[in-house]
Amino acid sequence: MKLMLTRKEEHLATGNRPSAVQHVKLGATSDGKLVAYERSNYGTPGVAGSANIPGAPYLYEIPNYRIEQTSVFTNAGPMAAQRAPGHPQAAFAMESMMDEMAEALGMDPIDIRQMNDPNEARRNMVAMGAEHIGWKTRRSATPNSGTGRIKTGMGVGSARWGGGGGRTQAECTINPDGSVQVKCGTQDIGTGTLTLVHMVAAEEFGLKIEDIDVGIGDTNYPYSGGSGGSTTAASVSPAIKGTTMLAKLELFKKIAPRFGVEPGELVASDGNVFVGSDPSKSMTWQQAAAQLGDEPIFFHGQWLPGYSDSGVPGVHFVEVSVDTETGLVKVDRVVAVHNSGMILNPLTWASQVNGGVLMGIGYGMYENRIMDPATGYMVNANLEDYKLMGSTDIPEIEILRYDEPERGVIGIGEPATIPTPGAIANAIYNACGARIREMPFTPDKVLSALAAVKEG
Repeated sequence: MKLMLTRKEEHLATGNRPSAVQHVKLGATSDGKLVAYERSNYGTPGVAGSANIPGAPYLYEIPNYRIEQTSVFTNAGPMAAQRAPGHPQAAFAMESMMDEMAEALGMDPIDIRQMNDPNEARRNMVAMGAEHIGWKTRRSATPNSGTGRIKTGMGVGSARWGGGGGRTQAECTINPDGSVQVKCGTQDIGTGTLTLVHMVAAEEFGLKIEDIDVGIGDTNYPYSGGSGGSTTAASVSPAIKGTTMLAKLELFKKIAPRFGVEPGELVASDGNVFVGSDPSKSMTWQQAAAQLGDEPIFFHGQWLPGYSDSGVPGVHFVEVSVDTETGLVKVDRVVAVHNSGMILNPLTWASQVNGGVLMGIGYGMYENRIMDPATGYMVNANLEDYKLMGSTDIPEIEILRYDEPERGVIGIGEPATIPTPGAIANAIYNACGARIREMPFTPDKVLSALAAVKEG
């Protein structure tokens, strides 16, 4: 079945990210150690669902805290998960508060984060990004310190995400002619899942990517979950790894006697099968498969533990330009530091980070669902009045990898969108001295904040 929606129907029928209004208090000692946190937040999930955001103090270790969350139901259609549900809202408020606390204490925003962040990897990533962007040398410690109408500034924002994987199944067939088929009921929604299946299987068999016949996206294939929660790569890759590894072992059991060795002593690499301790004892992959006679090997496998993990940090540094006469903000540069364990395909991984950064900019700078208060009907359900990024709005994006391959595969879809709005807000303040506490950061809000600063 194929469902085609108009742009208006997409806005009205597919759900929206829940809103969040947060009232936050943050307490710290004079040296910057966070000691107390209180947050009361409410939002609307429309007619169903929840508007809750992550409950405990986001990112930082705070011994005393109180959280109160309320979902306000309205006649506005149901909420839907939108890339990192709840996390961009939580990160925006928390990272804005961290900068405000740092200023109140006369501290560098980086220093107060490093003091209170329990995650060692994220602390290392903050240090990595700060050095790359020139935080200590290029950022002015005094907001609104530039001359002229165009002011520039720099900000930072951090994130955390869960991810993880499981449940996916797969099947593999090795035919006597040497051809290999791998099937899995997953799908590729543009993230490169199909490529990952090819890569993992080809590496296991020591073949070229084009030698593997891959089938996905069919309910007749073995079960796999939906694409969401940054769980696809961490679910599919271990399943393909385990299934092809065990199918290969069945082949090795057939041919090991010809070499007079145990199956575990054989290696498949570069289109050949050989004895690991004596590569001169070898045969081509096709010759090995021919030993099957007329009986192909068929193996049905599933996700195996030990090849994936969950829980990743992320850090974004942002540079902006603010026109103090028009209120127009332009994001000039983003340095995105991310970690997702073992990165299988650097190209598709970087593409996910780029997309997450751009989505975070859209969320923070442009996108705004305007509702009729009387009817709950969206009045800008089009792509003229609902603003999206254009090609000229895209900044320079630099991606830094914090590798931890020993952790296995972890998804990257969600984390890259979370830190951006908070980092932009902090950069705007650093540029012009105006603190913006409501997204999107449109020119009218910037001008209002600038006017409030002048009025004292």
